[in-house]
Amino acid sequence: MKFILHKTRNICYLRRRSNENFMKTVIKGATIVNEGEQYRGTVVVENDKIIRVLRHDKNEETDIEADSFIEANGMYLIPGVIDDHVHFREPGLTEKATIYSESRAAAAGGVTSFMDMPNTKPQTTTMEALEEKFAIAEKESAINYSFFFGATNDNSNLFGKLNPGEVCGIKLFMGASTGNMLVDDRNKLDSIFAGTTLPIAVHCEDGNIIAGNTERIKREAGDSPGVEYHPIIRNSEACYKSTKSAIELAKKHGSRLHIMHISTKEEIELLKNIDDKRITAEATPAHLYFCDKDYKRLGTKIKCNPAIKTEEDREALRQAIKSGEIDLIGTDHAPHRIEDKKGGALTAASGIPTIQFSLLAMLQMHDEGVFTIEEIVEKMCHAPSRIFDIDKRGYIKEGYYADIVLLKPATPHKIEEKDIISKCGWSPFEGETFGWEVKQTWVNGNCVYKDGRIAEEAQGRKLTFNR
Repeated sequence: MKFILHKTRNICYLRRRSNENFMKTVIKGATIVNEGEQYRGTVVVENDKIIRVLRHDKNEETDIEADSFIEANGMYLIPGVIDDHVHFREPGLTEKATIYSESRAAAAGGVTSFMDMPNTKPQTTTMEALEEKFAIAEKESAINYSFFFGATNDNSNLFGKLNPGEVCGIKLFMGASTGNMLVDDRNKLDSIFAGTTLPIAVHCEDGNIIAGNTERIKREAGDSPGVEYHPIIRNSEACYKSTKSAIELAKKHGSRLHIMHISTKEEIELLKNIDDKRITAEATPAHLYFCDKDYKRLGTKIKCNPAIKTEEDREALRQAIKSGEIDLIGTDHAPHRIEDKKGGALTAASGIPTIQFSLLAMLQMHDEGVFTIEEIVEKMCHAPSRIFDIDKRGYIKEGYYADIVLLKPATPHKIEEKDIISKCGWSPFEGETFGWEVKQTWVNGNCVYKDGRIAEEAQGRKLTFNR
């Protein structure tokens, strides 16, 4: 495959000549991390699939003819990250981000598939809005994609029209949101939980508790409290009460529940009592990396909902990743313009862009002794595929799609503004020094990112689900 170089802004794009076909590619000598183990090996990719995985410790033949040959000694090869929780802002909020820009930021971060949330303009709460998103992604996304359908008080009658082989799930804002996607009526919630066999991905914060905390903090700190009050306003009690209610509803109706962005040690206690793996939970790299002490240096750049909380909460989340109460890691990547982040706890926009650096942040925690690489691959690659029943992705296996990432360790580099590909142009990880580098990302056998360069004509595919 030949590439033509193009320069655009701070990144260099690779344009693949459209009249060329996929090639056979051999990636030799990398340390492969897959299904809980590491081994040196060779992966052979032909067209869009992995056709052979050869282990050097078994002396399997690796002298294979190919169009492209990559010596990967000293590097690590992992499945592509599947991010189950992103806000790419299109349509309607494209001043913040687009599917084009954020899918390319994702590819640069080793993410090969995403599942996008419905709080866009229009909200993805009708069949027409859902179809529009798929149409945009088909033209614009550099990586693979699917979209959540948003639940409202009035649209559960549409759930039966959704194609379970194409739609990743239902997104429910339970108790805390804006617009008509807030659902806090018990009868409506019963209809939603009873009305679908798709995974129900839930944002859990109790709005009444948040409202009461807001009024109390205003009395104590004035009408414009600083961002340090954010985790006090959106506190552990608000998360715990809403998550407890979601679990009760899922058990009552036998629903497939996925609790998004767990942020408190109290919620983890709830998860310890669950044996039914139809109920699963997610944590974000931001909640695993930062704590409330970081508000002093980063301010509203780490303001998100639910709030980043205490060191004790962060440690509980990290332990829950290791012990299994938290099943997967998704970013909740949510770009805003930097001017929208001005203000404090009640005025600055909530949401942070993290997708380009989420894997690097997790690998930094590996270097600090927090997680093993096997745990990172399990939670970011394998678990999303398994939990959402994604067809032939998330593993390095023969017959699976060649969504793979080559990583180089021991390459310390400081994240600078010029490195940021997300359209918003900033990141809470700016200024951080990470010890790993994403060298190359393949999506469906096609190299979409290599050494700081993105394939301009890179095109992902619609995810399919075995349901």
